[in-house]
Amino acid sequence: MNQTLIKQLFIAVIGALLFIPFLGHVHLFDWDEVNFAECAREMLVSKNYLRVQIDFQPFWEKPPMFIWMQVICMKIFGINEFAARLPNALMGIATLCTLFYVGKRTVSERMAWWWTFIYAASWLPAFYFKSAIIDPTFNYFIFVSFFQVYLLKHGDRKWLHASLAGVFLGIAVLTKGPVAILVAMLSLLVYLVLNKGFWGYKWQYFLVIALACFATTFLWFGIDIMQHGLWFTREFIKYQIRLFTTGDAGHGGPFYYHFVVLLIGCFPAVAFLFQSGKKSTLTSAKTEETDFTRWMWVMFWVVLILFSIVKTKIVHYSSLCYFPLTFLAALQISRLDEHKIVLKKIVVFITGFTGILLALLILLLPVAGLNKARLIPLFDDDFAVANLQAAVSWSYAECLFGVFYLTGIIVTFIWLRKSFQKAMIFLLALQIIIIQVTTLHFVPKIEAYSQRASVAFYQSLAGKDVYLQPLGFVSYGYLFYSQKQPSVNPEYYKDKRGWMLHGKVDKPCYFISKITEEKNLAAEPNLEKIGAKNGFVFYRRK
Repeated sequence: MNQTLIKQLFIAVIGALLFIPFLGHVHLFDWDEVNFAECAREMLVSKNYLRVQIDFQPFWEKPPMFIWMQVICMKIFGINEFAARLPNALMGIATLCTLFYVGKRTVSERMAWWWTFIYAASWLPAFYFKSAIIDPTFNYFIFVSFFQVYLLKHGDRKWLHASLAGVFLGIAVLTKGPVAILVAMLSLLVYLVLNKGFWGYKWQYFLVIALACFATTFLWFGIDIMQHGLWFTREFIKYQIRLFTTGDAGHGGPFYYHFVVLLIGCFPAVAFLFQSGKKSTLTSAKTEETDFTRWMWVMFWVVLILFSIVKTKIVHYSSLCYFPLTFLAALQISRLDEHKIVLKKIVVFITGFTGILLALLILLLPVAGLNKARLIPLFDDDFAVANLQAAVSWSYAECLFGVFYLTGIIVTFIWLRKSFQKAMIFLLALQIIIIQVTTLHFVPKIEAYSQRASVAFYQSLAGKDVYLQPLGFVSYGYLFYSQKQPSVNPEYYKDKRGWMLHGKVDKPCYFISKITEEKNLAAEPNLEKIGAKNGFVFYRRK
């Protein structure tokens, strides 16, 4: 067995240990996680694997690629949280192996090791591989498509790389939609400006990419159009336009939103972006390294600016930045490790400041949980206040996690300028440990406040021949956790809320609302309140 394969297997094992265990230890979070899992569940129930559905009606917001991956996992492991999250865990393993290969191919093996582990040790990049959202899979296929375009200039089998670039881009489209093509086209235009034209490329290769991308996406869009006409595709495109031009309710934000997300969420990698500059640029860097670095800077700024302009602001919209951001960070770390450049004071400051801030948040979380009565008067949101009434067990001993993290950050801060390699290895090990602690220990407690009461209500109706509907808020959890089956009564799909409240129904009807809607719903003559817990109010029709 050759050395390269052994190293890849080692990385795969590390990835499996980091991402796969305990995937099902907490309920799927509303909206996104449970949204995609419900689409997969409904595919299995309806046996309609070509049409994405929610509540067994066409759902045009997302293509089916990731949902197909969830379906396969659910067929093997059952319809549960573990199966819903497993595709991203597997993509996490593939991502780490790919980063090592690409880093070694474009720069050096030393840099490849740094890239692999700083990706696994940064908060949001590592956290998303334990989730059931689309973005980690989407981002992977966008990235490998970019890498194939890079190989068009520096590889040997040009036509193969062009074809693969198009196929991977097409898979990205089938995963999340035409935003993949928008990112690719904008990045190409910016790169061509910086490259002063097609120097090193032939325009015919980009025609091959376009044709391969079209052929790949046609495997689903084309079949759907032939079977059902243009309605679904038209609604899908209209939704994508609306997403870019208007802010979804509750998902707005300022222009700098994603800058802050990356600064905090990609610690510690993001600090090393500030190491970049004229003083850190090496004139001796090989052409391949310089060109790939250019591609990564282009990807980073195109994605960051594009989604800063987009009206809808959601944390994972900028997650494609994780690839170029961690590459650029690893590039600087490897140069510092080889003593080719001098560590900037700003990098040490940002690493120390951000790390201490995050450590204090973890340290104070149990304190806040134990003293929530003092915090409640600070909230003017009745729903948030009611959420905090959840019975969640806390102890001051849990502050030791934060103390451990804080101590490690201080040690790193002291070591950085004295023994850089030692400090970075220590910091990455610290990060991997604390990320595991957070996801295993603290996330379930947070979930207990935010949604566990509602999930318990949904589960109490699972398998029962009843109707269930949220009032005044959007949820997909009620479908997944009540194991909703297709409704045979056509009146149900005409006006669910109005019909279930006032129409001639054929089954018992149950409802859930947030406490903020309770006064409005008190005027409904057919509603009977049957309970309330942690901000959620439960009803049934009289």
